[in-house]
Amino acid sequence: MNRLIKEFVKGLWAELPPFRVLLGLCPTLAVTSTAENGLGMGAAVIFVLTMSNLIISLLRKIIPAKVRIACFIVITASLVVSVELLMQAYAYPLYQKLGIFVPLIVVNCLILGRAEAFASKNEVLPSIADALGMGIGFAASLTFLGAIREVLGNGTVFGIQVMWPSFEPASVMVMAPGAFLGLGFILAGMNAFNRYQSRKKGESAPISQNSSCASCGACNAGK
Repeated sequence: MNRLIKEFVKGLWAELPPFRVLLGLCPTLAVTSTAENGLGMGAAVIFVLTMSNLIISLLRKIIPAKVRIACFIVITASLVVSVELLMQAYAYPLYQKLGIFVPLIVVNCLILGRAEAFASKNEVLPSIADALGMGIGFAASLTFLGAIREVLGNGTVFGIQVMWPSFEPASVMVMAPGAFLGLGFILAGMNAFNRYQSRKKGESAPISQNSSCASCGACNAGK
């Protein structure tokens, strides 16, 4: 049970996909002009990621190593088609807003990364816990970024007016540059918070997990 909790929780902060390990940045930047879009894309990714981890974990011992990536893509593509059909049937306006980025879930590096790094090497329950944690973290991140951009760009959240009548929206926030600005400020804030926590505990400032140096492993290998 402790392991399942650990695998679930890591995706909510320590390995938060778009803000910590920088996975799934394409939809993070492309569809988060509103909180609704971010939540819709996040929900689709949760379904695909959880089901793909489940299926890949079940089949991990019979999938040939030489064609494992191709098998992962086939499994993911089948699930994405299911998501597309469900969205077309029950959430067609949202499907239209998300556009090409729904089928592009097939090549989302978060999906394939968890399949290769975790589901193909672990049992079913830990794989599901990993997928749920990563998926919920991803959905929360997209919704948060979308809410910030929507508030600053339109004065609304989920279409509900939240700003005062005289508020002048910054239209750039709901355009493409606004995604980069929002992401940059969030990353800067998270890094500043990590450094504050380290100083408070009397520890040396950690290397940012969203930096290239943090992910290469060369420093740890040399110790």
